[in-house]
Amino acid sequence: MKKASKTIFCCQSCGYQTPKWLGRCPDCGQWETFVEEVQTVQAGSRGRLSVSSLETVPVPIDSVDLDQETRILTGIKEFDRVLGGGLVPGTLVLIGGDPGIGKSTLMLQALHRLTTQGYKVFYISGEESIRQLRLRSKRLSTLSPELLVVSEIDMESILLMVDSARPDVLVIDSIQTMFSPDLTSAPGSVTQVRESTVRLMLMAKKTNTPIFLVGHVTKDGVIAGPRLLEHMVDTVLYFEGDRDHVFRILRAVKNRFGSTNEIGVFEMSEKGLNEVANPSAAFLSERPANAPGSVVTASMEGTRPILVELQSLVSSTSFGNPRRTILGIDHNRVALLVAVMEKKLGMHLMGHDIFINVAGGVKIDEPAVDMGIVSSIASSFLDRPIIKGTIVFGEVGLTGEVRAISHVETRVAEAKKMGFTRCLIPQSNAKRMAGIKKIEIIGVTHVEEAVEELL
Repeated sequence: MKKASKTIFCCQSCGYQTPKWLGRCPDCGQWETFVEEVQTVQAGSRGRLSVSSLETVPVPIDSVDLDQETRILTGIKEFDRVLGGGLVPGTLVLIGGDPGIGKSTLMLQALHRLTTQGYKVFYISGEESIRQLRLRSKRLSTLSPELLVVSEIDMESILLMVDSARPDVLVIDSIQTMFSPDLTSAPGSVTQVRESTVRLMLMAKKTNTPIFLVGHVTKDGVIAGPRLLEHMVDTVLYFEGDRDHVFRILRAVKNRFGSTNEIGVFEMSEKGLNEVANPSAAFLSERPANAPGSVVTASMEGTRPILVELQSLVSSTSFGNPRRTILGIDHNRVALLVAVMEKKLGMHLMGHDIFINVAGGVKIDEPAVDMGIVSSIASSFLDRPIIKGTIVFGEVGLTGEVRAISHVETRVAEAKKMGFTRCLIPQSNAKRMAGIKKIEIIGVTHVEEAVEELL
């Protein structure tokens, strides 16, 4: 078979191909993303990839044997929660996050927990040598004879080693370093990432081996490589957190076998990642007492309520345009609520700088925290602290009305467990909350009533 080579330019953001270089990708709109690649086409070839090992004969869906397969528990409860209750055999999980956030650390700790249950695991690193892996594992206390490690980037060699070792769980760290010798493009290119992921996906479905793919992220915070990468895998997890804070958040943005609303909370230490079983207590541990601008609200993350502290600082500005610095909350949502406060509460905030922060580096995006934002800004503007032991949650409309929210019973129960004695909620929710002891339920219908009750 004769091989013909041709030069193409491939967009490293979306995979769009063109015979000549372009400054701007016409498909995804990104600038300066085209890289020259040599594409080799074999005459008469229909491609190396084959799904002949998979079931290719159509069968009635009700005739498919469905065994009672049990999920593989990693032993890290926060990790299992985000996965939907454990690892499903044959699943392909993609984990992304900023450099140094703890992706490799989490993988080593999870594999070590699996070895203690009798599983044989395989860790393939394309970025570190086996000596470096040994040093990291020693620091994390994750040494085990059942944890096999290798430093390799050649996909042909990796597939042969996996076929020989037959591990129960496999980790590829990272997918951007994998290299297929059949392609002439460099490791990390769109073609290489796509080819490597497809071959790993076919192997996972054939052998029922769960595979973790560690992925790099771009400066925009998304996983590097084509968007097709996230469509091919079964689960996409993002490891979030500020490197200046000790808390890390593991969040699922796609999960074919579980909920995408669950999060896992970890604390980074010298010995690795530690689970935070009670995130509310961790986030409120350093909350100041009787401080204007500080208020506690409840946010639902999947089935778990998390109490977080909102801090606001409102100060007069010396510039023509006041500053609005918002961390952890949607900037547009805050602008909307500030306009409602000016119109309905008569607070002249246009001549003031407003700074809002969610303590602990957490990001919340839920309408139920609207009342917390309004209360925090009002408290700082009037320089009056919120009444001690009070928690606030509720959605605010454009006319100033306080609307009902979901999971109010769960939020109140968490607030009661954390020692709060007063709970300010929407009136429509308060009607169904009668009979709760040891916590006072206050229902409001308008933001004006809420401010009078709080301050």
